[in-house]
Amino acid sequence: MKRYIFSLVITILIVFTTSFESFGQTKASFGGYVRDAKTEEPLIGASVIIEGTQLGAVTNIDGYYEIKNIEPQSYTVTASYVGYQKSSRFNVTVRSGGIPNVNFELSQDIEKLEGVTVRANPFIKNEETPLSIQKLSPEEIATYPGGNNDIAKVAQSLPGVSGSVGGFRNDIIIRGGAPNENVYYLDGIEIPNINHFSTQGSAGGPVGLLNVSFFEGVTLSSSAFASQYDNVLSGVLQFDQRDGNRREFRNNFRLSSSEAAITTEGPLFKKEDEERSNTSFIASVRRSYLQLLFQAIDLPFLPDYWDYQYKLSHKIDDYNELIFTGVGSIDDLTINAPDDFSPEQQAVLDQIPVIKQWSTTSGLSWKRRFKDNSGFMTTALSTNILNNQFEQFQDNVNQEGLVFSNNSQEQEIKLRYNYTKFLEDWTINSGFIVQEAIYTNSTDFAGDRRGFSYENNFNFTRYGANAQASRNFLNDRLGLSAGFRFDGNTFTESGNEIYKTFSPRASISYTLDEKRKWTINASAGRYYKIPPYTILGFANENGEFLNRDAEYIQSDHLVAGIEYLVTPSSRFSIEGFYKRYDNYPVSVIDSVSLANLGGGFSVLGNEEIESVGLGRTYGMEFLYQRKLTKDFYAILAYTLYRSEFTGFDKDEYLRSTWDNQNLITFTGGYKFGNNWELSARVRYLGRTPLAPVDQEATLRAYPSIVRDYSRQGDLLLDPFNQTDIRIDKKWNFDNWTFNIFFEVQNAFVQDLPSEPSFGLRRDDMGDIIQPRELVRIEDVSNSSLLPNLGVVIDF
Repeated sequence: MKRYIFSLVITILIVFTTSFESFGQTKASFGGYVRDAKTEEPLIGASVIIEGTQLGAVTNIDGYYEIKNIEPQSYTVTASYVGYQKSSRFNVTVRSGGIPNVNFELSQDIEKLEGVTVRANPFIKNEETPLSIQKLSPEEIATYPGGNNDIAKVAQSLPGVSGSVGGFRNDIIIRGGAPNENVYYLDGIEIPNINHFSTQGSAGGPVGLLNVSFFEGVTLSSSAFASQYDNVLSGVLQFDQRDGNRREFRNNFRLSSSEAAITTEGPLFKKEDEERSNTSFIASVRRSYLQLLFQAIDLPFLPDYWDYQYKLSHKIDDYNELIFTGVGSIDDLTINAPDDFSPEQQAVLDQIPVIKQWSTTSGLSWKRRFKDNSGFMTTALSTNILNNQFEQFQDNVNQEGLVFSNNSQEQEIKLRYNYTKFLEDWTINSGFIVQEAIYTNSTDFAGDRRGFSYENNFNFTRYGANAQASRNFLNDRLGLSAGFRFDGNTFTESGNEIYKTFSPRASISYTLDEKRKWTINASAGRYYKIPPYTILGFANENGEFLNRDAEYIQSDHLVAGIEYLVTPSSRFSIEGFYKRYDNYPVSVIDSVSLANLGGGFSVLGNEEIESVGLGRTYGMEFLYQRKLTKDFYAILAYTLYRSEFTGFDKDEYLRSTWDNQNLITFTGGYKFGNNWELSARVRYLGRTPLAPVDQEATLRAYPSIVRDYSRQGDLLLDPFNQTDIRIDKKWNFDNWTFNIFFEVQNAFVQDLPSEPSFGLRRDDMGDIIQPRELVRIEDVSNSSLLPNLGVVIDF
């Protein structure tokens, strides 16, 4: 059957290719803005050229340029302006169906050397975050192999980032930290999670909910966090959405083996005599039909989801802009009883939860740029809601014999203000955040070992303030930054003792040579995170909150590294990092640090805890990155690390669930002629330590699986090793582009690790044999090759 599907996909690909190849290519165009990187002032008369051609343009009074009559393919585009460093955008794929604006932000050239052209470093950094920062371009996001347009999977290609091993998961694990140690921002608006069927109290889930067609770039900071980011311990992921087209209406349609999505954008209130509108929109909706595939191959669960995303931008004048943006999802994980009995299918059927979930985030932000170009301010008002209905039954098919039920909703209303001021050579950032947290929960442990139920609700205020100062010295060769923030809340017992969350941070960057090839970087900082609402809202059968004495989780970072620019488009870097944790929540019932949890589908933190755990992650990271030059691009990274946490015994560090020790990632591609592209992703992750199943306790609590956390790390899964390959082909016609892609996940059919599975002993008809006995399910092969065929149409 698998061979038949694979052959069918190949045949379809060949038919499409040969059919469209006879059509001729057409010309294309693109444009964008060139601005000052610091003040965002438009640069009038800046030159923009397509390298290797005679094509180019000069910006107008608005800083806008447009280049026409271009042969559709991939180019390097360079912008230059007198007194500024040149900047290049690599891998700009021009297509007749239209492309998003190619924008540039140029930095002033402080060091003026006669006869020497200074080119900006193409790998993003700044004084506040001079290291541990990575960025992916829109084209790298769109053609990511094995990602299936899933932004969470795309982020896993970045150095030091891995996902959970085993199971239907999409977690983001950064340098050995837990999945819920990261924060996510959409154009400055914080979103609590980026996945469908997200684990409440954590952030992971099986499928990403953000549309890749929206993004101008994705930036990851894995340390040296700027002071405006609160509640982060391991990583900040910033998703920069592009503005909708202000000149004409454009659409994007995407169809793959698991979903269909439509994106539309264009100007609003545009008059006939106007070249562009001051108001634009971009919106999308996506529908899964993964549930149809799962039902066809007789899997015991059916994931069904919708998601939507939108952005409305309005330019009030040259100095003021309003942005209204949002994202949401509707998720329904239902049970599908297989036609034929098998022990492994029955075990999944017994243990899978029934999930109905929806989430929404929306925000309005106002950005005001000062008329004297001395700074700007941003004010954002946003709200986000997660509604989670999670149930598990003795009989999931008929939903009888309730074992565990959690029906809860968490909502946040946030006001965030940031102020940036340029004082001669100094950049000063300051701001504050005030947010109202609203939480309701109804939990029934009917068949669980805890055996009680409770209902509660609360609302409280969280607040925080920050400040940071940065400056470059010695003709921009030395960069220094220092800042602090503090946070508090009105719920926990020590929440208003803000001195306990005072978090200083500092960074330094120094360029060793005049050609700016060698740079050393270092940072140190202390960061805090409030425990999840699932922890704060846990109560006993009398409705009394048991975790009001919970402390903010503390993490101290020390990072140092060196970077070498091999060429203007490639770099090599080495970083060493050390993270120390304090006040980590430890489960009272299981005596395990919650740092080891969050990689499953249950609710994280709905239990009594004590803030006594310690932890540490440390290691080295080696990176080689090459932007698209001579038709080839690549990211190769190796992270050698350890991740350890304690329970109640602070002297006993145990290997955490994320302590894989070795992480190798490679993502690269080659662009052939005639708009063909071949790309690949290779991931290797060392052995995964887990706590073995306590079989006696599991038999009593079945279908709940109980682990023996006193033996955390005794069970080691085999290393994870997977290669994904993708082929893209584009055809350009008059005003529209047709792109077909074919990708193969696990191309070399490698056996992927999975946890040991347990179920009740049953007869050939699937009936439970009495007396009940827990048995290990015979391991099944996880070496499937997964083909995926899709089309993308821009028009």
